Amino acid sequence: MFETAEVGNEVSKADFKKEVPKLRVDLLEAQNTLAKSDFSLMLLIGGVEGAGKTEFANRLLEWLDARGIETHAWAEPTDEERERPPFWRFWRVLPGKGKAAFLLNSWYTSPIINRVYKKNDEAEFDRQLDRVAAFERMLAQENVLLVKLWFHLSKKEQKKRLKDLEADPDNRWRVTPRDWKFHKRYDRFRKVSERAIMKTNTSEAPWIILEATDRRYRDLAGVRCILNAIRKKAKEAAAQPKAEKTPDLPKPKPKNVLRSMDLTKKLDDKNYDKQLEKLQGRLALLARRLREESKRSLLLVFEGSDAAGKGGCIRRITQALDARNYQLRSVAAPTDEERARPYLWRFWRGLPRIGRVTIYDRSWYGRVLVERVEGFAKPEAWGRAFGEINAFEDELTEFGTIVMKFWVTISPEEQLKRFKDRQEKAYKQYKITEEDWRNRAKWNAYEAAACDMIERTNTERAPWVLVEGEDKNWARVKVLRAVVDALERELS
Repeated sequence: MFETAEVGNEVSKADFKKEVPKLRVDLLEAQNTLAKSDFSLMLLIGGVEGAGKTEFANRLLEWLDARGIETHAWAEPTDEERERPPFWRFWRVLPGKGKAAFLLNSWYTSPIINRVYKKNDEAEFDRQLDRVAAFERMLAQENVLLVKLWFHLSKKEQKKRLKDLEADPDNRWRVTPRDWKFHKRYDRFRKVSERAIMKTNTSEAPWIILEATDRRYRDLAGVRCILNAIRKKAKEAAAQPKAEKTPDLPKPKPKNVLRSMDLTKKLDDKNYDKQLEKLQGRLALLARRLREESKRSLLLVFEGSDAAGKGGCIRRITQALDARNYQLRSVAAPTDEERARPYLWRFWRGLPRIGRVTIYDRSWYGRVLVERVEGFAKPEAWGRAFGEINAFEDELTEFGTIVMKFWVTISPEEQLKRFKDRQEKAYKQYKITEEDWRNRAKWNAYEAAACDMIERTNTERAPWVLVEGEDKNWARVKVLRAVVDALERELS
């Protein structure tokens, strides 16, 4: 695979000086195109140690307007990063539309190094690469332009480059013992890197392998690759027809998982008070164990019909928790900053640290509920979201996060009763909006979308708990008991 990058490509100093002025103009024009576009750019600069990844990034920042560009190079994970799934550090730096991010190492770095040093086996390596490919595919579908450059040096040339740098007083600092350690394993790195590139060289995010022996050739070729990618993406975007808001209004089946729920279940006040006190006491102790003894975190997701009582269920949970160790995130319409990035971005940012709890009142399931029914997401976007959400939750649970998802439901008649109650009582009027009434008019569509969601995202690792919400006492105790039982099971 790398033989094509060992053929001796060179650019003379005179030709380089001749090419640079026009190339810089073209590059700035491409950046201007990007700034006005509906997509973002992520440039991954990978390759052999000593191939000039940092030099190339510096060249780009010199030729471009550095505003709107962020450069990232990760070292060992920080404490904050270690307490969250590995991809958290990469999700945090996704650029918004019209902006760019340069990555001098990336989601490839750890899997490759760990495989070289045999910290993971081939099956685990391939599984990690499959996850990388899925992540990149999702980014591309969410309008992130991925440009992946791999700068290659032969083993002989790498050794020469490292020695030359060490001999240069101004650049010897660039060569570290780690570089020589990697050089000793050059053949192993080459084999592992070839497999990584082969497994992740997709149509959505292709790899471009460039010969880096001659610095001038490397820089010109790399810049041209970026230019071509931005121009192609901009041309494709211009050719796309303007999306029309065509909401999908599915119809529920006469018999479905929600209609089969027994909404007559009730719990009298005396038993409610007794069970509430007992369950909250158990939860308080379990939350302390979660914080002090385990390497786990807890993530609770609440979805359901408007006025179904999600807030009341949540408050009965938080009453048993230390306010310093949980976060409640109420999800509304995305902000401009959030709309400029893939829809999961805002949820990755809010993941709990080890020992802590995050509660979502509404969540990433908005993509397959309100965005589907109201037409805010195209059918292909909400259609693929089921798989993306399952992959997201799988990453969380694999890391050790305990994920619990609750759907709280009520009948249309009970919802109307609660809506009217909110209108009549001054201290509840803030809870009712025109949007609630509009959503009620689409009850059947939301019911059908919810049934699809439950069916397609009810996984073994992150199952749905269906809660009968007609009686608030029953719903609150059922939710509390489910959380307590899950924590006792997971922390045992």
